Amino acid sequence: MRIDEIIAASPEPTFSFEFFPPKTDEAEAHLHAALDDLTAMTPAFVSVTYGAGGSSRDRTINVVRNLRVEHGLEAMAHLTCVGATKDEIRAVLGQMREAGIDNVLALRGDPPGGEEKFSPTPGGFASSPELTALLAEEFPFCVGGAAYPEPHPDSRHEDDDVQTAKAKVQAGARFLITQIFYDNADYFSFVQRLRDEGIDVPVIPGLMPITAIGQSRGFLAKIGAKIPDAYRRELDAREDDPDALRSLGISYATLQAAELLAAGAPGIHFITMNRSPATRAILSTLRLQRPWDRAATPA
Repeated sequence: MRIDEIIAASPEPTFSFEFFPPKTDEAEAHLHAALDDLTAMTPAFVSVTYGAGGSSRDRTINVVRNLRVEHGLEAMAHLTCVGATKDEIRAVLGQMREAGIDNVLALRGDPPGGEEKFSPTPGGFASSPELTALLAEEFPFCVGGAAYPEPHPDSRHEDDDVQTAKAKVQAGARFLITQIFYDNADYFSFVQRLRDEGIDVPVIPGLMPITAIGQSRGFLAKIGAKIPDAYRRELDAREDDPDALRSLGISYATLQAAELLAAGAPGIHFITMNRSPATRAILSTLRLQRPWDRAATPA
């Protein structure tokens, strides 16, 4: 089923999960354990990240197929422009269609390892709006796009991320999922600026609780996610107490999600890192408290 139809038909916010294709037997075991737990949480849909070319691409398609067939989940495949020509991307899209995939998240993608700046593959796409247009024009997928409440590392000016999101929607994206953020004011401001531009598609917040100090100093720094100073101080104060840090991260993410939903966000997309405990705790609390019953204006 198309994700835009799922969102439109849902009387309540939609909750969804992001996974990545495992590369080792141990990682695959972690994924299956997480799936066993999270499938019981009845997500509206799930998504699977994508690496350019070769086995990573094939793993994405295989994981999405298995999520649909073995777990009965509506699964969306990520797709990037990196490392492939237009014809190669068309071939991948054909494989996705044959696998029964209905939804694709169109992304430009990060530069390959060791490179600081994105460079289009010769004969490939230079941007996600270009990839989105191909999907919308030549394939029957429901297309989603990424959005950046905080400046993307390649943003040229303060309005660049809004204009890029607008271009994605104009090219055919039917919904947007944001990059991870930790200050809700950034999300609210971004959505309002989109609405001022006449863009009215759902903008789903992407959230990831901080459950380890290395996570906040490594992965989040790499993607450019800003951690508010007060929150950073509390995380640092628990550096030597992993359980306390994990509890703080789950509590913060729960409050963050509750505020977003009370303000009208259409759902939450949880970045699970192929683990289930934090996501289960947050989502269970949200469903008990139902902050969306206080929602004002849809986002």
